[in-house]
Amino acid sequence: MRFGICHSRSVAHGGTLLHFFARGLLLYRRNIPILTLAQVVALSGSAGFLLLAGIAGAELAPSRALATLPISVMPVSLALFTIPAALLMQRFGRRAGFLTASLFAFGGFLLAAYALATRNFVLFCAAAVPAGFQGAFAQQYRFAATESVAPAHAGRAVSLVLIGGIVAGFLGPAVVTHAAGWLAAGAYTGSLVALAAMYLVSAVFFLGYRNAAPVTVDLAARGRPLREIARSPVFLTAVAGAATSYAVMSLIMTATPLELHTLRGYDIADTAFVIQSHVIAMFVPSLFSGFLIERFGAPRVLLAGAALLALTILGSLITEHFVHYWGALVLLGVGWNLQFVGSTVLLTGVYRAEERFKVQAVNDFTVFGTQAAASLSAGALLFAVGWVPMNLLALPLLAPVFYGAIRTLRASTAR
Repeated sequence: MRFGICHSRSVAHGGTLLHFFARGLLLYRRNIPILTLAQVVALSGSAGFLLLAGIAGAELAPSRALATLPISVMPVSLALFTIPAALLMQRFGRRAGFLTASLFAFGGFLLAAYALATRNFVLFCAAAVPAGFQGAFAQQYRFAATESVAPAHAGRAVSLVLIGGIVAGFLGPAVVTHAAGWLAAGAYTGSLVALAAMYLVSAVFFLGYRNAAPVTVDLAARGRPLREIARSPVFLTAVAGAATSYAVMSLIMTATPLELHTLRGYDIADTAFVIQSHVIAMFVPSLFSGFLIERFGAPRVLLAGAALLALTILGSLITEHFVHYWGALVLLGVGWNLQFVGSTVLLTGVYRAEERFKVQAVNDFTVFGTQAAASLSAGALLFAVGWVPMNLLALPLLAPVFYGAIRTLRASTAR
């Protein structure tokens, strides 16, 4: 009898994670799959564009100093459009916003293909703006997912959407490689057209999206002033957690190709392998991070992510072999996922329904403004102070995250 009880429990625990995702897909079969597929397209497109932007910058820029300009335009424009994206969706609804953004990206990638074919550097840089515009809307997929489920399942919903990043880690580079010679207009113009077509398919997906809540809000229900919400320790912890996860990740990831290929002399294949491993590691934890949040709570998962990021930074002290860089970038990806997903779910508990768009707008502007600053400064810091000091400079950024997460955890357990 005891054996039977233990066996049934073992089966139950063994199938918990599988049931976790099965229930998620069945309960939220309309919006969540659409958002997951759109996430695949968005991340494949951004990864493909950033890869081609480096090639185009090197070939088309009038000087080497401007070679990385197309890469920089995309995260900067993403940061600038975060607040307009949230406000537009508050006014017209998520469905209209996501669909319109996909169409903008479709046009932007076609413009990039034309710019590459005509060897127009300025036009290619301009094409990065629609890509950044779409990225600002795509960053709202995770919030749209939480609005499509019960609050208790917010972690599961975010994880299900971020799983799309695993597919994108393989799909984006594959599309760029296989479609590179499709058009006679020039190398990689076919890649950009193929990526554009993916955004058109994404727009079609959003025709079936259902807004989870009314878009308009009564004047009497505008919610609390933003300054009042911003005084909440939980709000500060959630925003700091999301912003520092992106800042630390972007700083180290952006500098890695320069450190490995330019300064250490590793070949481009080895460098690409490290970056691809990092990108996959960013999203593989989505298979279980939502489950961990439902089981242990967002503050604990956020804290675990911050600990892994701290270990990544301290691990930069050991750079004797290639495997040390590879291991650090994989750990960086896992830490980013746990801290970012934990912060996202924590933020959803701060605001009321009528306050969500303004809080999400401030959060994303802070997060992606910080990311853009970290990405833009990575190369300068690396060449100025070196790999190890650059990493160590990021360590103090995690201090408020540790403090806030521990404080939030203590407050929640004291209730």
